[in-house]
Amino acid sequence: MKKEYEHIEEKIIGILGSGTYLIYVFVAVILLILAILSLFDAITGFQMIIAGAKEPGMMEALHAVLLTIVIIEIMETVTGYLRTHTIQIRPILVAGITAMVRRLLFFDTEPLTALLLGEVVLAIVAILVLTIAIIYLGKEEK
Repeated sequence: MKKEYEHIEEKIIGILGSGTYLIYVFVAVILLILAILSLFDAITGFQMIIAGAKEPGMMEALHAVLLTIVIIEIMETVTGYLRTHTIQIRPILVAGITAMVRRLLFFDTEPLTALLLGEVVLAIVAILVLTIAIIYLGKEEK
């Protein structure tokens, strides 16, 4: 009787594990599509530059390229999990830094207020904390 329960339990765990794996694969495919679409957005920025709108085009292209990097780093986390069945922290930290830098680059397009200044300070602090975390992880890996 006990062996039957263990057998049923193993089957349920196997089914759930397969479902989780399929969800991760689906998420990876969606992230790949988003990265490709983001690159097309960067091409739009380059077209704006060629058409003569240099600054808006450069901002659009830079915005899209940095977004693509964030998406790729998240995708690297998902595909790393599929390969090793462990969550990799470094790509998540790199994505966080890239997102914060991306945000900092676009602060100059908004009028400066106390709230915006607070956001700038928090973004800088977040970048420093994430950078320290990456350095710490690097020392642990050695």
